[in-house]
Amino acid sequence: MKTKDRSENTAMKIILAKPRGFCAGVERAIEIVERALAKYGPPVYVRHEIVHNRHVVEDLKCKGAIFVEEIDEIPSGAITIFSAHGVAQTVENDARRRQLPIIDATCPLVAKVHKEGQRYAKAGYEMVLIGHKGHPEVEGTMGRIPNKIHLISRPEDVNDLAVERPERLGYVTQTTLSVDDTRDIIDALTARFPNIVGPDVKDICYATQNRQEAVRRMADQVDVILVIGARNSSNSNRLREIGEEHKVPSYLIDDVGALDPAWLDGKRAVGVTAGASAPEELVQELIDELIEHYGGAVELLEGIDEHVSFKLPPELQEVEAARVGQAS
Repeated sequence: MKTKDRSENTAMKIILAKPRGFCAGVERAIEIVERALAKYGPPVYVRHEIVHNRHVVEDLKCKGAIFVEEIDEIPSGAITIFSAHGVAQTVENDARRRQLPIIDATCPLVAKVHKEGQRYAKAGYEMVLIGHKGHPEVEGTMGRIPNKIHLISRPEDVNDLAVERPERLGYVTQTTLSVDDTRDIIDALTARFPNIVGPDVKDICYATQNRQEAVRRMADQVDVILVIGARNSSNSNRLREIGEEHKVPSYLIDDVGALDPAWLDGKRAVGVTAGASAPEELVQELIDELIEHYGGAVELLEGIDEHVSFKLPPELQEVEAARVGQAS
């Protein structure tokens, strides 16, 4: 990266978002793979990327994880881990039919959406899913709800819904959408289908909402926003979009190597954040690069302290207990 060092009086201000990076569901999923490797030894097989981040996936590959897209790619008897995004019931059925030892790393918040959808379906509701077509979480959720389910992603889609029982209609949402992302869609659904039922907004992923709110606060203080995250990460892309919506040039990059110095020309303040599946070490590498070439100090944006954690699957809890015992 070719840059021009700045003098002291033109040093760039670097504002670091809070919160940013890993959420509890991502931390849990990565921990599941690492503890499965520790307990069973390599290789362990993971169906789909455990989370949407190339650096995380490559690190786990080096430790002995093998990532596949289809269950039939997994050898008989091999430890099989489902990604944090969740899987359709047919995928789980295929794995069980082959008697593969399964460890489910589905984010508990995603699993909660599955259960809510199943509860509505059992009560006879036709279902609407608010989400993005082709996203692994959406495919998994649609494959977990037995009744007819309609996928929509924009308020405009509501007008095209061909519902058989409008008086018996429910909805659930993709967890990587925030309250703000879904508000207009839910309003449109309620306007057309007054009897529609759905989860409370507090059930939407806390991490998605918190990271988006941090970018909105940051946008008023910076000239450019850099988002660390993968191109196929829904929540990372949304962080960049929010910056653009606030008229701040915003860029999504995998790591510091993708930084284009031209983005920073003439900029006095840069905001830095990371999607929910991006490791903090990538953020720190970017910060170091900015300080080295542009000077200035890092200011931590005031924000929410997150203290959420999720339990590991029962079959891996003794691995954690054993390590804690050794450490003490």
